[in-house]
Amino acid sequence: MEKAKEKKFTKVEKSWIMYDWANSVYATNILAVLFPIYFGAVCEQSGADNLVLWSYGTSAATFLVAILAPVLGSLADHKGHKKKLFAASLFVGVAFTLSNAFVEDYRLLLLGYVLSHIGFSGSCLFYDSFLTDVTTPERMDRVSSWGYAMGYIGGSTIPFIISIVILFTMGMTNMLAFKLVIILTSVWWLVFSIPTLLHVKQVHYVEAKRGRLFRSTFSNLWKTAKDIAKNKRVLLFILAYFFYIDGVNTIISISTSYGSKLNLDNVGMILALLLTQIVAVPFSILFGKLAERLGSVRVLLGAVCIYFLVCLVGFFMGFNIEQNPGCQQALQFSLILFWCMAFLVGTVQGGIQAISRSYFGKLIPPERSNEYFGFFDIFGKFAAVIGPLLVAAFTQMTGRDSIGVISLALLFAVGGCILFFGRKLFTDRAA
Repeated sequence: MEKAKEKKFTKVEKSWIMYDWANSVYATNILAVLFPIYFGAVCEQSGADNLVLWSYGTSAATFLVAILAPVLGSLADHKGHKKKLFAASLFVGVAFTLSNAFVEDYRLLLLGYVLSHIGFSGSCLFYDSFLTDVTTPERMDRVSSWGYAMGYIGGSTIPFIISIVILFTMGMTNMLAFKLVIILTSVWWLVFSIPTLLHVKQVHYVEAKRGRLFRSTFSNLWKTAKDIAKNKRVLLFILAYFFYIDGVNTIISISTSYGSKLNLDNVGMILALLLTQIVAVPFSILFGKLAERLGSVRVLLGAVCIYFLVCLVGFFMGFNIEQNPGCQQALQFSLILFWCMAFLVGTVQGGIQAISRSYFGKLIPPERSNEYFGFFDIFGKFAAVIGPLLVAAFTQMTGRDSIGVISLALLFAVGGCILFFGRKLFTDRAA
């Protein structure tokens, strides 16, 4: 009976999990799938290059968050500041997302996107660091995995299906339909964030003497940087994370563009990406259970191997069309491969992020979780740089998109090797 009670989520854990349910709609509708299509249509009407503008906007938002993350993280670790910074980031993200439903100039849309992206990323930084406040190290894998699982149901699948219905009913060329999707995204994000705002509180913190908050923030930041450099477990893991999460983020960001470049059917790709969200729900939960039984590092190694396989499938998807240009059968076969790739990604996408988050949470001191997660966020954000550069460089050198995609396997190979050869150090000291 006592064991059954331990398995139940507490009210605070459930409230923390709900923010994944709340914010994942932004990641799907705005970052990955639907808003880029809308932005591209608006740019096309104005004669602007949407790919260049989108790339610059995303890079600017990512760079700003990466630079600010450690400073904001250090500030948030002081008593009473984490919740305020989380709420501020949330409201900035929601407000500027909503603003894009009421403007039609591509420059204002880009500005709204950049600011909303900064708010979204900032809120995720503070949300991740709250993991050490809401649960115990023994339950972190399970709680983190359920967060991602609920994110895929609430933040991705349900509102994504509603959005698809709106767009398919009103027409993919109807600008009003996209505006309704943006409003839906904003409202969903805000409403389901309420439990987190009400019930999640900062438990672990550091004290700062009155009037010395600024000095304490930068002093603690420097101390954390030195501690990470000295701690082999944390340093090796964060390096491994830097490489394999770069591959994960790049696959998420280029999959639709890659498919479009190969002239695959847009509707087919959208439905395949919906499959990714659905498959990710049970597999995210499964990852949490496997991590408890097998250990976090072994599970992460397995996920990295599957992503290596994803790169191979992506390569053959493009290679097939490159060898048979204009062939309808080749297009159909590559679309099938795209569905296979979408399924494989769904099996590991949520799990690899959830277990990375919870494993890192176990390695760090809870009272300084924001500082450490700030550096974790830096590696995660700057990890969005190497992958796209690899794809672009190899594609330009060879003139083949398939070679550009297979180059991502290098990132998973490096990240996997660090995990594999450092596994004794990880396993001896952590779950």
